[in-house]
Amino acid sequence: MKQAGAVKGKQTESALHRFAAQWEVQSMIWPGILFILVFSYVPMWGIILAFKEYDIFEGVLKSPWVGWKQFRLFFESPDLVMVIRNTIVIALLKLFIIFPAPIVLALMLNEVKHMAFKRIVQTLTYLPHFISWIIVSGLVFSILSVDSGSLNLLLQKLGIIKHGVNWLSFPEYFYGILITSGLWKEIGFSSIIYLAAIVGVNPHLYEAASIDGAGRIRKIFSVTLPTIAPVITIFLILNIGNLLSAGFEDILAMTNNGNNAILRNVSQVIDTYVYTIGLNQQRYSYAIAVGLFKAVINIMLLWGANKLARKVGGSSLW
Repeated sequence: MKQAGAVKGKQTESALHRFAAQWEVQSMIWPGILFILVFSYVPMWGIILAFKEYDIFEGVLKSPWVGWKQFRLFFESPDLVMVIRNTIVIALLKLFIIFPAPIVLALMLNEVKHMAFKRIVQTLTYLPHFISWIIVSGLVFSILSVDSGSLNLLLQKLGIIKHGVNWLSFPEYFYGILITSGLWKEIGFSSIIYLAAIVGVNPHLYEAASIDGAGRIRKIFSVTLPTIAPVITIFLILNIGNLLSAGFEDILAMTNNGNNAILRNVSQVIDTYVYTIGLNQQRYSYAIAVGLFKAVINIMLLWGANKLARKVGGSSLW
């Protein structure tokens, strides 16, 4: 017992010594950990409201328990099918279009040998990431304006249309506008990670491929993509794990009082539904229950995608 206590004491002393020796590194890590604890874990106690009927006058603790009532209300809601359908459709469009686009851009930029042109393209493509969705939506509304929008003016000049079209009032065009604007905003910034991964590819592999007679396209599929596959897999897992978070800021910015009612059947996703129900209608417990449902499904998708990736490709988050 004394020996075990002495060993434990030495281990504790050694850990404290390492902590003191690495205080510069620790000082950078702990603020991030504290931020996550305060803004991600501490608020989780509010999940209990999903099982209560929240009364603003009674408070969180004194509000009456209602069990699974809020979840039953959501599953019996006439909006359930519409919300789930829109969420899945938009999420899959983003997964199959926006997710691979930065990989393609990174592969194309890697083949560019003119460094000045390459830097210009990189700058022009990643700058939109730093523009808020409010500004992006303003640009979209301006471009698609009925009277003075550049798209309508161009189509009229070409003789394709005779009168201006209010593009954002047609539900069938909403997905295309949303995905296009999201692609323009994020493609450049996301490609930076893949460009960094491509830079790390061993140049001897390209030399060996050249000796075997491989051209540029063959090198991309035989050397570049297999080498950066672990990075792609990790980000694919994260995207699948966040699948039901189809969008909030972009959808909210693209809909306003003028077209919200018209686009509701194609634009209302889980996140915007929670916002509308929770804040506008003040049904806090119901909104938290819907958000909790989404979080649980996302966790299941993340676990499943990670397990499948580990079995198929050997790369995974854990």
